[in-house]
Amino acid sequence: MEYVENREVEKEQLKAIFRDMVKYSPSKIIGMLGNAIIVPVYTSLLSPEEYGLYSLSIAVLSFLCIIFSDWVGLSGLRFFKRHQMIQDMPKYLTTLVTILISNIFVMFLGAYIFRHNFYDFFNIPAKYFAAILILIIPVAIRALLFQLLRAQLKSISFTLSTIINQFLTILLSVFFIKFFHLGAMSLLLGMGVSISLIDLLLIYQSNILSWFRIQKIEWHSVVPIFKYGIPIAATSLSAWIINQSNKFIMNSIHGFSQVGIVGVAYGLTLPLLMTIFSIITVAAIPRIINMYEEKIDVRPIISRFTGYYILISLPVIIVISLYASDYVQMLSSNDKFLTAFKLIPYFAFGTFFMALTDYTTLQYHLANKTYIEFIIKLTSGISNIVLNIVLIPKYGLVGVGIATLGANFLYFLLSITIVLPGLSLIFPRLILSRMFGAFIPCCFLYYLFAKFIHIPALFEMFSLIFVFYFCYWGFSKTLLKRVSK
Repeated sequence: MEYVENREVEKEQLKAIFRDMVKYSPSKIIGMLGNAIIVPVYTSLLSPEEYGLYSLSIAVLSFLCIIFSDWVGLSGLRFFKRHQMIQDMPKYLTTLVTILISNIFVMFLGAYIFRHNFYDFFNIPAKYFAAILILIIPVAIRALLFQLLRAQLKSISFTLSTIINQFLTILLSVFFIKFFHLGAMSLLLGMGVSISLIDLLLIYQSNILSWFRIQKIEWHSVVPIFKYGIPIAATSLSAWIINQSNKFIMNSIHGFSQVGIVGVAYGLTLPLLMTIFSIITVAAIPRIINMYEEKIDVRPIISRFTGYYILISLPVIIVISLYASDYVQMLSSNDKFLTAFKLIPYFAFGTFFMALTDYTTLQYHLANKTYIEFIIKLTSGISNIVLNIVLIPKYGLVGVGIATLGANFLYFLLSITIVLPGLSLIFPRLILSRMFGAFIPCCFLYYLFAKFIHIPALFEMFSLIFVFYFCYWGFSKTLLKRVSK
């Protein structure tokens, strides 16, 4: 693909991405706070066994969504601009909705025929499996509508819906636990009611009814969606294997209580950290896709935002890992879950590498070669299963952590090894060189905290992060100002 060099367009898009980041940031920041609230609230109301059952239920829900619904919404985002340019939106939306409905029908049919196999494979009670099947309907609708909002660059609407959904789910779940005493089922019920209400709001915000018309589907418009979406589903399934399969393996060896410990560590890392880290990608990716479709070289922008991601995430990950025990104590209200601190460093760095691959694998999405991402993700997923089976019996929780971190790092390593022509990532040397300099005084300060200065852990954590960014800002203004990219 030949690129058009246009510095003015690039500058305008950078400004637009930063504006979108500002608009998306309230949903992500509040979402992060919501995820931080969920763990202490739910662990105070549920036993480790009940929380473990809830964690398994969510894992099964995400498994089914990956196969039957999520990829449809992502395909809707990827090809939205193309169909908008040719003024073919009614037929395009009809195609997306038809595929989604067909997938859900096939899911229910398969779940009914093989229901006993599902119970045995996932080791989950029948009533919970039935609740998950019902819950996937509003979840699938939300996934498609959220991606359509992103495609339309309606960041304010996306932000509003996300915030409402986050806290409405928590409030309804607590309500059902307190007044109906349904245990883990209360959380699924709260999610179902909340997401159903949000779906109605999203239908209005996306304005889908003004575009949607029942049209005759043409196969030439279906094939690209499947060609793009199926590898994404397979890739996401491999990611699910890396981050969720450990719960099922742990359950088969040590039971629901240990699954609850894994669930707490997971809840305090991946969903919490990814929510705030994804501010960049949720704003940048739709515009990068649009630029690529307009034959503009997107590599400098991808490189720039990759550097920004590392700058934002790595100091936070390091500090959380250094203070893992204090971190769990601050965000868990039940002492029975405190052993989750053993997993925090592994899960935190695993999250860092998994989020980093959003930038290194973007090349496959732009070139519509998502099968490559699937292959390298599947390789990582298989390695994760093998590591879990080998390490959990011997090392318990630490084995789960090693397997998760190892698989995510392998995925990142493969993504920077297999590079498509014309889409190679430009190394963000300037940002990384400044970061290296900023870490030096932080190491000295951490040594002082460990040996001589004793203040509450929360203040130590914030002090380290503040010193890092202050030093980074200083280097950007002085010593390393003229280092070339």
